[in-house]
Amino acid sequence: MSFAGRVAVISGGGRGLGRTYALELARRGASVVINDPGSNVQGAGGAAAADEVVAEIESLGGQGAASRVRVVDQASAAEVVDTAIDRFGSCDVVINSAGVLRDRTFAKMSEEEYDTVMQGHATGPFFLTQAAFRHMKQRNYGRIVFTSSAAGLFGNFGQSNYALAKSGVVGLTKVLALEGARHDIQVNAIAPVAATRMAAEGLAAGLPEAMDAQLVAPLVVYLASEESRHTMKTFSAGGGHFAEVFVVESRGWTSQGAVSPEDVAANMHHVMGRDDTLEFGSAFEEMGHVCREAGVRSPYGDA
Repeated sequence: MSFAGRVAVISGGGRGLGRTYALELARRGASVVINDPGSNVQGAGGAAAADEVVAEIESLGGQGAASRVRVVDQASAAEVVDTAIDRFGSCDVVINSAGVLRDRTFAKMSEEEYDTVMQGHATGPFFLTQAAFRHMKQRNYGRIVFTSSAAGLFGNFGQSNYALAKSGVVGLTKVLALEGARHDIQVNAIAPVAATRMAAEGLAAGLPEAMDAQLVAPLVVYLASEESRHTMKTFSAGGGHFAEVFVVESRGWTSQGAVSPEDVAANMHHVMGRDDTLEFGSAFEEMGHVCREAGVRSPYGDA
């Protein structure tokens, strides 16, 4: 699985999972831009993490460039993507792996704790991907991987800000997969489980060292490759275990005529039934299904 001639941008590429992805892509021939301001898990301080990984890439005989920009808006995101294009001629792959933590119970969470996490896990990935997406559309090729989390998919005590951002990433993945389809831009998300620096301070604290980042990288590298034929998907990955995580809808219950709250209460076992579930490829598909179940013409066709 070669990446010769491809250029990848990896946010958070200076440490942890991002570093692992960067080195593996470089081994397979990609030129890699490491975007990492070098801050700690709380977003403070700074170090030469990006430069260190570039040095590792070059020691492997590959090509790398460091970007220490903190992506917080369209201008800073464009600067990172411009680095890839100016240095290596294109931007074919974006892997969003950066992030920070500010864990606190919901009632006690401050505005600063909310803003910092949303900026790191939602705003930054949004604008970095947007800058690359425009370039990818012109070239009719792109591979984008977002990082979600089990906290966003299933919830976790004390991580309301983080869960909000990480669940939002899944929705963004689906929208961009639809918008990028005709340009061969594939967009997926992963929810990694690995013993990294961030994991030690969050949901995955106490994970054994055997849950190594190296055991997540194979899926990410595949999704970033030309060989991948999957888009609009979310995957769990950790310890060599890989699984798709997806949203389904129960077959439900449809009222005949007028409906009261008491009617709904009496039929909740049908509303919540899981024996027969449906998976939809877009919001239009789901809304069309609801229209047809209600006995009205769907404005979205038979999709």
